[in-house]
Amino acid sequence: MTTLDVPVRNITGDIDKPRGGALAALARHSVALARRSLIKTIRTPEALIDVTLQPVIFLLLFTYLLGGAISGGDRAGYLQFLLPGMLAQSLAMGGIALGQNLNADIEKGVFDRFRSLPVARSAPLVGAVAADIVRYLTVCLVMLGFGYVMGFRIETGFLPAVAAVGLSIAFGLCFCWISVWVGMLVRTSGAVQGVMFLLVFPLSFGSNVFVATDTLPGFLQGFVHVNPITPLVGTIRGLLIGGPVASHLVWTLVWMAALLVVFVPLALRAYARRA
Repeated sequence: MTTLDVPVRNITGDIDKPRGGALAALARHSVALARRSLIKTIRTPEALIDVTLQPVIFLLLFTYLLGGAISGGDRAGYLQFLLPGMLAQSLAMGGIALGQNLNADIEKGVFDRFRSLPVARSAPLVGAVAADIVRYLTVCLVMLGFGYVMGFRIETGFLPAVAAVGLSIAFGLCFCWISVWVGMLVRTSGAVQGVMFLLVFPLSFGSNVFVATDTLPGFLQGFVHVNPITPLVGTIRGLLIGGPVASHLVWTLVWMAALLVVFVPLALRAYARRA
């Protein structure tokens, strides 16, 4: 046997030919890179401020500073209304850090190393998104836990609450592909934050997060009805404190599918051009 007959192995000791096909290889590589992202997060816990301390501050501010004026003095009732909406807003804002981190990795040359490894081309992006599950689970637990201390109570039961958390995380994983796409387009990580805030803030405040839709001016109600945050908030409210769920859930799933169909290809194409 000559040297050319010896199968080439990659750094993990696996034969270069993917086991189980391209999808299986993508899954293995994505899991490995997701683990890298999680290790990075564990070593820099301050990176979790946006999904731990920041949502708590927003909840305190809107409940005790503005809640009395908005609800006519019924802060306890407003907290029941507000927390599901704040949970949806926190999930949308929590994805901003993903685009920043990916942009910073590209600037540092980390993705140049990935290109030299026998890994699936899209694995760095898919792995980074998969690792964000921990961030979204964290924000759900923090919001519900701190909300309970403030007086929020789940009125529907354990299983609907679990469903609300699961749906919230799933929506966050779909919505964060916008941040991934922006992170691949702009030049600096600071620019990612600026662009994403310009997008997330109108979606958050131009929705039913803080007030009921029917209290808004007519022209603004039209925007609220086509806002992807609105059906998510309606679904979470229904699952946590009661109310209609089915119609809101259908539109939430439609928006999740639309986000994936539009922004995953855009992000992958921008990544191919950038990295």
